[in-house]
Amino acid sequence: MSNPKVAVIFYSTYGTNHQMAEVAAEAAREAGAEVRLLRVPETAPAEVVAGQDAWAAQAEKASDIPEVTHADMEWADAYFFSAPTRYGVSASQLRAFIDTLGPLWMEGKLANKTVTATTSAQNTHGGMETTLMGLYTTMMHWGAIIIQPGYTDQSVFEAGGNPYGTVATAGNVTDKAKTALKHQAKRLVEMTRKIAG
Repeated sequence: MSNPKVAVIFYSTYGTNHQMAEVAAEAAREAGAEVRLLRVPETAPAEVVAGQDAWAAQAEKASDIPEVTHADMEWADAYFFSAPTRYGVSASQLRAFIDTLGPLWMEGKLANKTVTATTSAQNTHGGMETTLMGLYTTMMHWGAIIIQPGYTDQSVFEAGGNPYGTVATAGNVTDKAKTALKHQAKRLVEMTRKIAG
C-alpha cells in the first residue's frame, strides 16, 4: 500500500487539538498518505458554546472542516485522533461519536485498521495518559492495531516523554510538541504501509 488513507479526527473546544490535528494531517500528507481532516460534531448546546467567546471562536474557525461520518471511518486505513482530556477521559463529544460506531464494529469494519491518538489538558498531569489509554482500550475492542509513538524518536523525549501519544498543555502546542506530532503521524503512515503490505 503506497498511499494509505488516513482520517485525522479531532474535537477541539478552544483550538489546541485543532492545531495538533492540522500538524498531524500535514505530516501524514508529507509521508505520502491521502488525508481527510475531520472534526467531531459538537454536542454541547449552542447557547453554551455561544456563551464563551473562545469556544464560539473555535467553533467558527472549524466550521468549514467536514464532520466525521461513518463513511469516513470505512474509507480510512488509519485513524489519528486528537481530543482534550476531561477529568481523565476524552472529551464527551468524541466519546459520543465513538458510541455511534457500534454498527460498524459489529460488521468488523473497524478491525485491522491502524490507530494512534493525542490529547491536551490544562496542566501536565491533568489526565493525559489515562485519556490516551482509555481511547486505546476502546480501539482494542474494535480490533484496531494501536500505533503508539513509544520511545522511537528523540522528539518523544524532548516533547515530554509520553510514549502513548503526543500531549500538549491547553493553548501551548510547542515546537517540540509539533516535532513529536509529525513523528507520530509519519510513524502511523509507515506502519500502516507495513501492515497492509
